[in-house]
Amino acid sequence: MIFLAVEKEIENVQSAFDDRLLREEALKVHQLYLDGIIREIYFNDDHCAVLMLECKSKAEAEEILSSLPLVKGGLIRFDITQLKPYSGFERIINPG
Repeated sequence: MIFLAVEKEIENVQSAFDDRLLREEALKVHQLYLDGIIREIYFNDDHCAVLMLECKSKAEAEEILSSLPLVKGGLIRFDITQLKPYSGFERIINPG
């Protein structure tokens, strides 16, 4: 299953983002990418992370994201949405 995860920063904690913690976050995200769990990663206009994850369930996606150092530290959280395959092409392939 594919999940879209959009980072939400917790208000009033910006000062807790230090170089050591950001490096730990990058290392963990890199490992999840190498493991094929994080398939794509971007930043939006607010400089919040937007991830595409491949997981067996939403619970697994939540568990994986909760292992990130910034989430563990209470600095960020993620809104997670399960994505489903686009079925709109059926309208032109099998018009009824």
